Amino acid sequence: MKIIVCVKQVPNTTEIRIDPVTNTLIREGVESILNPFDTYAIEEAVRLKEQFGGSITALCMGPPQAEETLREAVSLGVDEIILLSDRRFAGADTWATSLTLAAAITKIGEYDLIFTGQQAIDGDTAQVGPGIAAHLNIRQACFVRKIEELTSCHVILQRLMEDGHDRLKLKLPAVITVVKEINTPRLPSLRGKRNARAAELKVWNADDLGLDEKEIGLNGSPTQVVKIFTPKHDKQTEKISVTPDEAADLIVQRLDRITRGG
Repeated sequence: MKIIVCVKQVPNTTEIRIDPVTNTLIREGVESILNPFDTYAIEEAVRLKEQFGGSITALCMGPPQAEETLREAVSLGVDEIILLSDRRFAGADTWATSLTLAAAITKIGEYDLIFTGQQAIDGDTAQVGPGIAAHLNIRQACFVRKIEELTSCHVILQRLMEDGHDRLKLKLPAVITVVKEINTPRLPSLRGKRNARAAELKVWNADDLGLDEKEIGLNGSPTQVVKIFTPKHDKQTEKISVTPDEAADLIVQRLDRITRGG
């Protein structure tokens, strides 16, 4: 079984800065972590490898420091790691990102399953997994909460829905995006940490993938952010010290004033 897991390095903060020219995130100087949703994708891939054998390759598109995220993936059970790093990849939207990852997967050549987390915490679009499937023209299932059966030809799984779940059977190869209900991610072992330090890192750029710079990064992104701003909070507050009964009367008076338009 040949499994590929696509992971992302994300900022470990809600206090982010925006480049005023490109309207993209400024990641320099911000602590980064492995996208939490991707840990569930890694765990599910490792469990399948333990059950059926095979190997797992982790892909990450990002700057050179994203190597840390890939080595963390090795500590959790991944076998091979590939970093897609090129300044021409910068500013990519979900279309350009999924195109780049799909090109890397095509270069890898052989695969049965491709896992991703349901979404990244710095974007919350949940579009990259489906985008990879679309670029590769293979089957996909999103928000998967359980894999029931896996053979060399197909996978049977449960897809989480608002009112329950769907049960699907997909022919392989396929892309699966997983939700956190699917498993409980393990902690890295001592052996895993040793493997992470020793793992060989492959680094591919746009030329290695045969991609034109018009297709990738900001140039290849049909989604363009026109403007980003921080909303102003100008609500006025008033602190009043009263008894509970007086507070109840005051609330009724204020509500009555609002309904009357006063």
